[in-house]
Amino acid sequence: MSFDVYTTTGADSPDAILRIGSGFRAAKLLFVANEVGLFEQLAAGPAALPGLADRMGIAPSRLTVLVNALVALGLVVRRDGSYHNSPVAAAFLSGQAGLDLRPALRFWDQLSYPRWTKLEDAVRTGQPQGRLGTAQEQRIFSEGVEALSAGAAHVLATTYDFGRHRRLLDLGGGTGSWLTAILRHHGHLQATLFERPGPAAIARQRLAADPATRHVRVVEGDFGQDPIPPGHDAVLIANVLHGGPAARSIALLRRVRASVPEGARLLLADGWTDPAQTGPLLALLFGCEFLVYGGEGGVCSEEEADGWLRESGWRPLDHAPLGGPQRVIVAEGDDLGAAG
Repeated sequence: MSFDVYTTTGADSPDAILRIGSGFRAAKLLFVANEVGLFEQLAAGPAALPGLADRMGIAPSRLTVLVNALVALGLVVRRDGSYHNSPVAAAFLSGQAGLDLRPALRFWDQLSYPRWTKLEDAVRTGQPQGRLGTAQEQRIFSEGVEALSAGAAHVLATTYDFGRHRRLLDLGGGTGSWLTAILRHHGHLQATLFERPGPAAIARQRLAADPATRHVRVVEGDFGQDPIPPGHDAVLIANVLHGGPAARSIALLRRVRASVPEGARLLLADGWTDPAQTGPLLALLFGCEFLVYGGEGGVCSEEEADGWLRESGWRPLDHAPLGGPQRVIVAEGDDLGAAG
């Protein structure tokens, strides 16, 4: 067997194909390191392999393969015969203070990874390839999504003027992570979270345990068909619309408009794309994620979302970055007659 393809350089190099095609290997290395607690072990300081292997209960020969591969990936540093976390691993994977991405890795490993092996079936048939079936899966999903959106939630909480509002509705708010970030900075708000029973049960426990959110009202329901809690002067819809059918998104936005007073604000936070819908890459990958889980995928540009808003009785006011691929579109309730 020839490996010449790996040494080809220049304009005819297949490096991009090989890097993408073998990407699952690097991802799985990262997932396994996370699950066996490697980054937490190294958070205490540099460790030589024999002592590290003994503490982790893994044979040195096997741990060597894993750790050295992580050195090559830039997540672990080897110096003078000892290993320690790279700066990025120390910041996000060690369990220390700050943004913790370990739940996101667990979500990708235990839920997304198996389902993505069925992406071809989803593309060919349009059928969902694995809905959440247990309370444990729902928890892994909710905590993973929360970790992935924590940075954007913090930016929204600290940059948008919530002082102008009194009652905030988080529509499809998952475990309440966006509300938690907002209420820690804006304790005057009366807040309601509206979610399906599974994530609502987790949200109720999480919110009750935090002094900043213990008074949040949690309402269970399907926002696609159940009545939307009325009377809020601000509504947050974060990572809900994605790229689903335009008619369904417009119908939801119209129903939200009918539930709020004149002049209410709507905050649409999501991974919006550029006008051509060819970037950013992370937004497009999440579009495929929706396809795997729900049988319907796709993405939406900010321009398309503005059109949905105008058609459903909202007037777009502003677009602002939230970090990474996420941005928020701020809109205000327009004359209800414009909703048609």
